[in-house]
Parts: sequence; C-alpha cells; structure tokens
Amino acid sequence: MTEIQHIQDFLPCATPDKWLENALGNQTLMLVDHANCEKKAASTALNLIYKYTDDFGLLNKMSRLAREEMRHFEQVIAIMQRRNIAYQHVSASRYAAGLRSLARSEEPYKLADILIIGAFIEARSCERFARVAPELDDELSKFYWSLLKSEARHYRDYLDLAENLIGRQALNSRIPIIAEREQELIQSPDNEFRFHSGPLTV
Repeated sequence: MTEIQHIQDFLPCATPDKWLENALGNQTLMLVDHANCEKKAASTALNLIYKYTDDFGLLNKMSRLAREEMRHFEQVIAIMQRRNIAYQHVSASRYAAGLRSLARSEEPYKLADILIIGAFIEARSCERFARVAPELDDELSKFYWSLLKSEARHYRDYLDLAENLIGRQALNSRIPIIAEREQELIQSPDNEFRFHSGPLTV
C-alpha cells in the first residue's frame, strides 16, 4: 500500500471537491498560508522539544521534523519570491485550534493528544498536496508531490510517539474521537480560504 493510501485510510474523509475548486482559484493565498503552515509545524515541534526533555525518541524526531518543516518553508517562500508574491499576514484557519481544543489537560494524555492531533494535521496536509498537485503548473505540481514522502513520515512519527506513550489500545480508542472533529472541520463551510479550511460558503 502506498503512503497516500495509508493516509487516506487514516483520515475520516476526503477533501471536499469544493475546497479543491477554492484552492485553484486562490493559489496566491494558498502559497502564503502554506508557508505559514510550515512555519507553525516547525514551531510546534520546537515547543515539544522545550517542554518534554525526558524523551529522547521525541527529541530526535521533533528535531528532524523542525528542520524539515523549515526547509519546506524556505522552498515555499522561494517560489513566492520568484512569482513576486508578497508574504503578507493572514489569519490562521480554525482547523488546528479546533483540533487542539480536544487535548486533555492531564499528562501523559495531554502530550498524547497533541501528538495524535499532529498526525492528523500532517496527514491532511499530505492528502491535500496529493489532491491539488495534479491541477497545478509544473513547478508547483512537482514541489507538492515532492513533499508527500516527508509529510507522510511526519504523520507516522507522531502516531508512533503517541503509541509509545500510551499504548496501542489507548491510541486506537482516542483516534476516532479526534477524527470526528477533524471531519467536521474539513467538511463544514468556512468564510475564508486556507490550506486547512473547509469549503468556502460562497
């Protein structure tokens, strides 16, 4: 089974066709928000490194992930620069915050939830790269296809760390709860287009 098939099986739903239509009509905004997503993914990994210093497996995986996400950030802004796209501030989508609102407060379940949510974010990113890449120009298409392998590994790393922390049974019982929220956020309408938004209302 290919990496993208594993991810499609993990996610509770496919990206709506309407989101793809929105993405193709907002490619400049998609690139700006993609850069933001890569930067925030690196920041999340670094925050985990600072907060959870007693887990060498987590420290190593998050260090590598942060470097890769910042490399992707550099690649996105290089494409933006070549296309004369200004890196302007855009508000965050409700997606990540909507998922993180489910994180429990007590440890180790708080960390486990953060890791599971990280897996969903990486998996959804991977699924959307695969969904939009065939419809883009050659440069963007090749770039988005090139991200699939590392994003798929990030998804797997997050899940493996969560399983090591709380065990497979607890992990498997928690995933459907977060998946339900993820599906709601992906399928329900949004007022603004973002890389992780739902389909636009108009």
